[in-house]
Amino acid sequence: MLNNQVLGIGSGSTIVHAVQRLAERVKEENLTIVCIPTSFQARQLILQNGLTLSDLDRNPELDVAIDGADEVDSDLNLIKGGGGCLTQEKIVAGFAKCFIVIADYRKKSDSLGEQWKKGVPIEVIPMAYVPVTRALTKKFGGVVELRMAVNKAGPVVTDNGNFILDWKFDKVHEWREVNSAIKMIPGVVETGLFIDMAQVVYFGMEDGSVSVREKQPC
Repeated sequence: MLNNQVLGIGSGSTIVHAVQRLAERVKEENLTIVCIPTSFQARQLILQNGLTLSDLDRNPELDVAIDGADEVDSDLNLIKGGGGCLTQEKIVAGFAKCFIVIADYRKKSDSLGEQWKKGVPIEVIPMAYVPVTRALTKKFGGVVELRMAVNKAGPVVTDNGNFILDWKFDKVHEWREVNSAIKMIPGVVETGLFIDMAQVVYFGMEDGSVSVREKQPC
């Protein structure tokens, strides 16, 4: 991390530790950085740690985005969206010059679906969730479930006011093609497939060491 950088801050439990360390470095090294959140949770995290909050209106190009993942395959393709913030996470990561992922060892796979069994999250416009469900199973097989809330009656509602479908696929696909095809279904806002986006992934291993998968150095 360098001075005067714009950073995208992701969502999830792993990111909490990264933001705490970031805040320490800002204080220790007297750095000037601004942070763009990917969710309401990330926004609160930035404010709680005394970091400078900004948005894509003021900072449309980011130097680095840091986020977690639900699963990472050997090509650095990701499944994200277990926490429901996939659309904003993909926007922030997509406009960053470098996208760095931090995850624990349980997210490390050779192929998507090996470790993560909850499927690919897909954000949909509420009125379209039934026809999108039908289109997904017809085109790609597997099972599609509307994600239901835990502590309220009814479905999970994203920060954007949409629903989330979890597509539990039953075979390994050509993910780039599938991702593009899903996004063409009317009513789909975004998918939790992050294809060719991450440059480097840091895995926290069980013994406390760090394993790195790198496509290209940032």
